[in-house]
Amino acid sequence: MGGMACCRPQWDKIMAVSKEGNMPTLPERKHPAHGVLISQEGPTIVFVTVCTKDRAPWLADSTIQKNLVKIWQMADAWRIGYYMLMPDHLHLFCSPCKLEFTLQTWVFHWKRKFSCLKLSQAGKWQRDYWDTRLRCGNKYHDKWEYTRQNPVRKRLVPDADKWPYQGVLNELRW
Repeated sequence: MGGMACCRPQWDKIMAVSKEGNMPTLPERKHPAHGVLISQEGPTIVFVTVCTKDRAPWLADSTIQKNLVKIWQMADAWRIGYYMLMPDHLHLFCSPCKLEFTLQTWVFHWKRKFSCLKLSQAGKWQRDYWDTRLRCGNKYHDKWEYTRQNPVRKRLVPDADKWPYQGVLNELRW
């Protein structure tokens, strides 16, 4: 019990009861926690969300899409599978190719390269991003299907297949 005593105050904060009194709540994060564990025994596929600064709606554009795809193909430390551009954010699935480049380094690299293009319709990126490592193969398919429905849920198109700002660059196998 000696080792647990020093952790108890922290654990009590984590297990605080919600306002309704029925569910434990976790402390809210102000920034996402980064650091993807790259597995040597199996595939590593990460779901990434990057937002525009102040959620400005400039991403859903064919010139933006073409330039992002070109930069992602050149910034080849991480391989991109499916991707989706929404007006104010993007989602992509990626997998490491060169282990010496962290996900954080890679995301900051392609965001900087894109910003250097100074496209007239492009705005700025939000400083950070969100990432989630997928734990099993069916999560990749399920998460992509949910992501594909974003433009339909936002009433941008009646059918997910009609949204032009999506694609796949590489097959990421589980």
